[in-house]
Amino acid sequence: MIFIVVKFKVKPEWSERWPELVADFTAATRQEPGNLWFDWSRSLDDPNEYVLVEAFKDDAAGDHVNSEHFKKAMADMPQALAETPRIVSRQLDGDGWDRMGELTIG
Repeated sequence: MIFIVVKFKVKPEWSERWPELVADFTAATRQEPGNLWFDWSRSLDDPNEYVLVEAFKDDAAGDHVNSEHFKKAMADMPQALAETPRIVSRQLDGDGWDRMGELTIG
């Protein structure tokens, strides 16, 4: 799978509106056949930072970045960003989340 984490530093005036700005992009991406997950979180330390954790089947990432909703998001997002997003993108073995052995519940 392709595993991606992106940190988005948004302008303070966009910090509450960011989820609305990316809502259509998120919904469309989650509907892509090769999408495994596409989840947003907000930093506990910086209210102007959102973190996107996403994963795709190995052959699906290309379709994602070539989709119309991706292109639209890339055109819409800059107005709200304070800086260029930071990304980690890696190909990993597996197709989903593993259980954390150090903290097993029940």
